[in-house]
Amino acid sequence: MTDKHTAMTTQPVSQLIFKLAGPSIMIMLVSSLYNMADTYFVSELGTSSTGAIGISYSLMAIIQAIGFFFGHGSGNYMARQLGAQKGEDANSMASLGLVSSICVGIVIAVLGNIFLSPLARALGATDTILPYAKDYLRFILIGAPWMAGAFTLNNQLRYQGSSFYGMIGIVSGAVLNIALDPLFIFTLNMGVQGAALATGISQMVSFILLFLGTRKGGNAHISLRSCKPSLFLYKEMLRGGLPSLCRQGLASIAAVVLNRLAGAYGDAAIAAIAIVQKVVMLAAAGLLGFGQGFQPVCGFNYGAGLYHRVKQAFWFCIKFTTIALCLIGAVGFATAPTIMSLFRVEDPSVMDIGIRYLRISCCTFPFLGFVIISNMMLQTIGMSTKASILAMARQGLFFLPFVYLLSYFWGLQGLLFSQPAADILSFILAFYWGTQTIRKMEHPQTNATLAAE
Repeated sequence: MTDKHTAMTTQPVSQLIFKLAGPSIMIMLVSSLYNMADTYFVSELGTSSTGAIGISYSLMAIIQAIGFFFGHGSGNYMARQLGAQKGEDANSMASLGLVSSICVGIVIAVLGNIFLSPLARALGATDTILPYAKDYLRFILIGAPWMAGAFTLNNQLRYQGSSFYGMIGIVSGAVLNIALDPLFIFTLNMGVQGAALATGISQMVSFILLFLGTRKGGNAHISLRSCKPSLFLYKEMLRGGLPSLCRQGLASIAAVVLNRLAGAYGDAAIAAIAIVQKVVMLAAAGLLGFGQGFQPVCGFNYGAGLYHRVKQAFWFCIKFTTIALCLIGAVGFATAPTIMSLFRVEDPSVMDIGIRYLRISCCTFPFLGFVIISNMMLQTIGMSTKASILAMARQGLFFLPFVYLLSYFWGLQGLLFSQPAADILSFILAFYWGTQTIRKMEHPQTNATLAAE
């Protein structure tokens, strides 16, 4: 741990971020690819089956939100403690975070299967999508405990600067998922159920490999003996994890609302939105992975009182991600028809809606860098209130009013514009809080001032 502390607080921040971001970007890209794999293969089964994947994604986002809450909540605290060279405290938090996420996953699995039909309806399933959605959700729910645990472990490893071990676990599961999808869906004729089963098995393999990764590289040691629940640790976990829970939780709520409103325009609208969301998630994966390379650098150096390094890392990430997102947005806009055709869409309505939605989404890509990096910085240094509000803004405070208002006045077109409109307002808020926080780091009383907020 001493060697890791020295590296994190002395090496050039740009080199550190690239080194740590590489595995994180790989993890996010591959995770997005194997999430997209279900949509890709199931699209051959028809529009309603594809819509079922979009409906079920909302539940997976909830499970992911649980894993991210415990992973970010424990990981933020662990990074600061490791920066202050307090290894035992990091061990206790790591163990409590993992055990807690698995327990919540078990509760979701039990309740979800008991109320399967009402759950599918609540997520936005139409009469024609409902049977396929239930088939998919059933297996996803069974795998909820280790899915939540895998997300928790991956984030804990990342906050400790051990993204490589996270990459091994996530990539291995992803490759297995992509291999199992056609086997279960077509060869064994399991249809939508096969896609869900492939996802569940791959997540279990990822969980096992990620847990083994915690035993290597000087990472915090996870054990039941170290798991000592306390009000203080849960308070710290809430402080660090609430922004992620807000962001991911509202993302699932936003997806449910979007699917339910899109249902008024038929299964084609739900299917098109499901495809575009997976494509956009792939594009955003690189941004999130890069930001995840920034977070341990931010946490270690903030914990060590090296605020000038936090500032350097922040502006480096802003510049890099904005340039990259401009290029990605331009390419996505120009090639939208080609991207949609990759999913072998035969329904012309799905193709038309998908192309329009993808192009509209690409227009606001350049704003997302400032939103994500600012949110990650505020979260990592413990400014939970501002981080939570900013996390809620993009897919909650701004998106939910827009999606209802714009769809009411302009129908489907307004529905498609709601997220980009929310992205612009989120950028304005992120710019204000992000630059304000960085300016405060230039003064000696920074730690007390920021902690008070």
